[in-house]
Amino acid sequence: MAEEIFDIVDERDRVIGQMARSQVHAEKRLHRAVHIFVFRTTGELLIHLRSPDKDEQPNTWTSSASGHLSAGEDYTETAHRELEEEIGLSGHLEFLHKFDACPETSYEFTALYRMVSDDEPTFDPVEITRGEYVTLEELKSRIAIDRAIFSTAFLVLFEWYCQFLES
Repeated sequence: MAEEIFDIVDERDRVIGQMARSQVHAEKRLHRAVHIFVFRTTGELLIHLRSPDKDEQPNTWTSSASGHLSAGEDYTETAHRELEEEIGLSGHLEFLHKFDACPETSYEFTALYRMVSDDEPTFDPVEITRGEYVTLEELKSRIAIDRAIFSTAFLVLFEWYCQFLES
């Protein structure tokens, strides 16, 4: 299987070239990703445990679904693709915010989307060890107890989301 090719971008998220995934990560080049928060109508957020085989931050809890933009893709297109590939869901996505690339997001400009669905997810066993729905209060409590069990990107996004809800 051919290695994924990503667009690499400048500090303003403008495409400046393409590069193989492994090289992008090794050189810490700026690139693009999406995260999706999937909520049940009762308000619980779906989180998943990343596979131990992931090249970055394995065995950490993260967003419902997430992934890199392939070369030539846009954020929304990728969000729909990753949602289907990782957890077998589809539906209306609401764009929430775009975060600047930084070390905590693994040098990824990251677009965050939200979806509400009571459909049962089907987890990709290559990407995801398991998933669960949790209340926001339970999630805040888990983070307070042990931040290290969560991906750094998820922490950035979730903390912004909690502030977003309060504003």
